[in-house]
Amino acid sequence: MFFLISKALYFFINPFTWILISLGFYLFLKNPKWKKRAKISLITCLLFFSNTFIFLEFERLWEIQGTPISKVKKYEIGIVLGGMFEYNNDLKTLSARRGTDRIWQTISLYKKGKVKKILISGGSGYVSDRGLKESEQLKDVLVKWGIPEEDIIAEKISKNTYENAVETKKILTRSYPHIKKCLLITSAQHMRRSRAIFKKQGFKFDTFSTDLYTGLKRNYYWDQYFVPNVETVYNWNGLIKEWIGYVTYDIIGYL
Repeated sequence: MFFLISKALYFFINPFTWILISLGFYLFLKNPKWKKRAKISLITCLLFFSNTFIFLEFERLWEIQGTPISKVKKYEIGIVLGGMFEYNNDLKTLSARRGTDRIWQTISLYKKGKVKKILISGGSGYVSDRGLKESEQLKDVLVKWGIPEEDIIAEKISKNTYENAVETKKILTRSYPHIKKCLLITSAQHMRRSRAIFKKQGFKFDTFSTDLYTGLKRNYYWDQYFVPNVETVYNWNGLIKEWIGYVTYDIIGYL
């Protein structure tokens, strides 16, 4: 039930939803006073959520900054969280999202000897069946690329970050009780919530953030200050989702 409610909630916190609601009020309201307010709301939403500089400054406050691979210690296992791919049912293949950097960085960590095993956590985060069985399908790809099958563990059940932690804990407790400390790998935007959830489940771990939007130094280009960007509106959705998710998980005791 919580999974379904969270999906509905994420629809209403999407900036595109706010923009469409403001546009609808502006087009269909007859009262001049409220029509003017709807117009101001629409323009404000468009300018605010499409400004890349504003988004990146908020993102900077939330992201957990990354670590150079050269400075990463050695771990028995790296836990990489799902939500990286969609599935193309026509071509029978995984289709990458931005978060795919999680697995690319994990492969680099493995190849450089920083992690001995890779645990991929996540089945599908969709409400309906869309053919995605992410951890299983990704494991098949990595094996074809030459990584030994015994070095890849697929956690197939979880649908969200809380379940990632719970199901991963079960696997490690049952099959790898000797592992005392692991490396948690996920997107920098997702890491703050993930870190809190895994800590609540009793994990001992270090973190490795991927696909960062920001860096330690501010380095903006002129267009990021002034030119509206529709992709930035989309990026806000992920950040707001993390804010709401963190608060919600805290209220229900997942953190």
